[in-house]
Amino acid sequence: MKKILVVLGILWILGSLGVSAQTKQWSLRECEDYAVEHNISIKQKANQCRQQELQLSTARNSRLPDLSASLGQNFSFGRGLTSENTYSNTNTSSTSFQLGMSVPLFTGFQIPNQIKLNKLNLEAATADLEKAKNDIRMQVAQAYVEILYDLEIAEVAHRQVAIDSAQVARLEAFVDNGKAAEAELSQQKAALANSRLTATQADNNTRLALLTLSQLLELPTPEEFSIERPSAETIARLSTLNPELSTPDLIYAEALGVKPEILSQQLRLKGTEHSIKIAQAANYPTLSLSGGLGTNYYKTSGFPADAFGAQLKNNFSQFIGLNLNVPIFNRFSTRNNIRSARIDQENQQLELDNTKKTLYKEIQQVYYNAKNAQTKERSSEEAVKSSQDAFVLMQAKYENGKANITEFNEAKNNYLKSESDLVQARYEHLYQRALIEFYRGKVLEF
Repeated sequence: MKKILVVLGILWILGSLGVSAQTKQWSLRECEDYAVEHNISIKQKANQCRQQELQLSTARNSRLPDLSASLGQNFSFGRGLTSENTYSNTNTSSTSFQLGMSVPLFTGFQIPNQIKLNKLNLEAATADLEKAKNDIRMQVAQAYVEILYDLEIAEVAHRQVAIDSAQVARLEAFVDNGKAAEAELSQQKAALANSRLTATQADNNTRLALLTLSQLLELPTPEEFSIERPSAETIARLSTLNPELSTPDLIYAEALGVKPEILSQQLRLKGTEHSIKIAQAANYPTLSLSGGLGTNYYKTSGFPADAFGAQLKNNFSQFIGLNLNVPIFNRFSTRNNIRSARIDQENQQLELDNTKKTLYKEIQQVYYNAKNAQTKERSSEEAVKSSQDAFVLMQAKYENGKANITEFNEAKNNYLKSESDLVQARYEHLYQRALIEFYRGKVLEF
């Protein structure tokens, strides 16, 4: 027993030194923030928000007058009508300058509704961006917990290697003294080989889990990447914090007011009201104000003409006008556009209802996962205590020659398996509880 404790102590010291040699250990919050900052999908969502900002700016600026200038130069060749009302072969040229402006005065309320619609679309795109951030945070947290679990399993596996190594050393000494058979030693060496294989597989799983998280963080390589492991005190405190879980209905009621996916669909549903009004605007007359300045120069070959500057001055003109357009019949296009907008509103309502149902199902799943993990953790704690007592008793019997190697390995495996089950249940409980708080609008951390 003393040899086992010494070996375990050495492994613990080496593990501590290995951890301290790491250049940096990432906390869950650091992983989440880094992933949010560097994730490509989130950057694409941010660009969509910028596009919506531009569309809103365009809608607001549609109230402003538009101003345009034009310059024209025309040449005419061949037979044409002269000023004497006769036809002759002449060449003519003309130069014109125009400066025009128009201002929409009434558009059937299309412009204000378009502005409101684009503003709602911008808010919805911002909510979609926050939803994308939440999704990557959940993925990072899940990968983070997977690493913690794999690290614990690897430690359990290496403890098993330490126990089997100590037993092999003990049996080798017994064989040398003639107190144990070679067959028994061979059997224990086989158990040690299996333990080393299990430890190797656990180490590989840890490396793959680190690779998964590093890829979520968009890191170029998982080398020199490690995470910060919560202390046993922190895990125990979080596991016992608020032992009674809120009901799914209470969690759902809180989530409705804070989850961005709900807000996004609500904003889009509100936007469909303005889409209907925009379609209805085609039934109203439109009124616009226009005005402009113009002049031109005209020259016919074979006939005298005033100078270029004089003609521009003499031909200078100004105009201002009101343009009223009254829709009468457009082949039912407006009617169908209004009906289509109302169908879009119904579909958006269904989309909102479906999003709410999906959210409630997710909360139900997380709630019962947390309940199950909580129950499993308590049961696993009892199983660890019982299997540990059984292993210590069996080890004493084995060392005193009252139990064989098969019985010893069976007790050892049961003990180590119960430890693995406890680790899995503890981290699962920790993760599910963090998800519950996340659905309630709190930061996803532990």
